[in-house]
Amino acid sequence: MLFIISGPSGAGKTTLVRRVLVDLENIDFTISHTTRKIRNGEEEGKDYYFISDDEFKKMIEEDKLAEWAIVHGSYYGTSKREIEKKGVKGDLLLDIDIQGAQQMRKRAKKAIFIFILPPLFQELKRRLEFRSLESSASIQNRLENAQKEIRHYNQFDYIVVNDDLEKAVLELESIIRCTRSCLALRKKEILSILQSFAES
Repeated sequence: MLFIISGPSGAGKTTLVRRVLVDLENIDFTISHTTRKIRNGEEEGKDYYFISDDEFKKMIEEDKLAEWAIVHGSYYGTSKREIEKKGVKGDLLLDIDIQGAQQMRKRAKKAIFIFILPPLFQELKRRLEFRSLESSASIQNRLENAQKEIRHYNQFDYIVVNDDLEKAVLELESIIRCTRSCLALRKKEILSILQSFAES
């Protein structure tokens, strides 16, 4: 199953995804391509695939991306190959922006869409300022984008409010666990159980 995680910058999507990857089995994470500069502590091929504008545009032209968008002045996108390669192993998480989620809604109709909200606008601002990764102008731009992005909350299947991290992790993991138990996904798995009742 494909789980699309989205929400405004600073809502805590990446932190939540990392916790889920540690806590749950049979789940993986797609690594996005981006044209933004690598930040301190980030690793090529672990956090992102860092490529040039020209390389990214070539991927668009060759239809190699499942979704892509220009976010805060840089290109971000998920390659089709990344989804195909990792999706065969089990559940898959995509941590993407609102534009990308809207594109995936058209492509992956059976996916589960989860929106991560900060508890308040003021808290989102505090988190972005605390990260100290951006200039004041960049932080202001992210906040203005966040005000637009949260209007799309009703396009998602589930909402997780990331106020208390442990509670938010539990909620996100609960959504994944519940989805794994739905009839459509377990039908083949339970055939042998049903057969045993028919034979007795």
